[in-house]
Amino acid sequence: MTLRIGDEAPDFEAQTTEGPIRFHDWLGDSWGVLFSHPKDFTPVCTTELGYLAKLEPEFARRNIKVLGLSVDPVEDHTRWLDDIAEVTGHKPHYPLIGDPELKIAKLYDMLPADAGDTYQGRTAAMNQTVRTVYVIGPDKLVKASLAYPMSSGRNFDEVLRLLDSCQLTAQHKVATPVNWKQGEDCIIVPAVADEEARERFPAGWKTVKPYLRLVPQPGGAPRT
Repeated sequence: MTLRIGDEAPDFEAQTTEGPIRFHDWLGDSWGVLFSHPKDFTPVCTTELGYLAKLEPEFARRNIKVLGLSVDPVEDHTRWLDDIAEVTGHKPHYPLIGDPELKIAKLYDMLPADAGDTYQGRTAAMNQTVRTVYVIGPDKLVKASLAYPMSSGRNFDEVLRLLDSCQLTAQHKVATPVNWKQGEDCIIVPAVADEEARERFPAGWKTVKPYLRLVPQPGGAPRT
């Protein structure tokens, strides 16, 4: 299957470094970030998992849960955690899924159906497409996805910015312009007619074009 924005994120059961989970139940009414990496004990991913551990409080105060995935087994993940802590100074406490039969990687269209059914004998290069970030809403729908090559470390500050934008849209019916940062003006989405906009934004807005209406960021900083 091919996952697109607006599709339901497939549910699954899995073993993780924090115990067994059923994905939709584990997510509950939170937002979620499901991110994958090709193999444990790889250099770029070691730096990524440590930095994400550092950022986890920022995700948590926005009601966002973080979940990692690799096709290696949980036992390997657990051993890797010490390396991550040593290299980056931050030990992940978010769950890391073990997917040694490749089931979840296939379910999320990160590996083809004919990739086999075991992690054994597979190199990082063979798993290079297991390198995606999925942003998933409380409604269990995919809100965004980002795919990176193995050689490029992911920018999790940008993932956090993306989530802030998605949450603003969900809560206030505003979009965010190019290079938007926290506290900057937002755009009233075109689906909101002026009559509804007057109710939502009684202080008014700046009309740049009939289809481009700017308002101060509603809601202030991310909720705690």
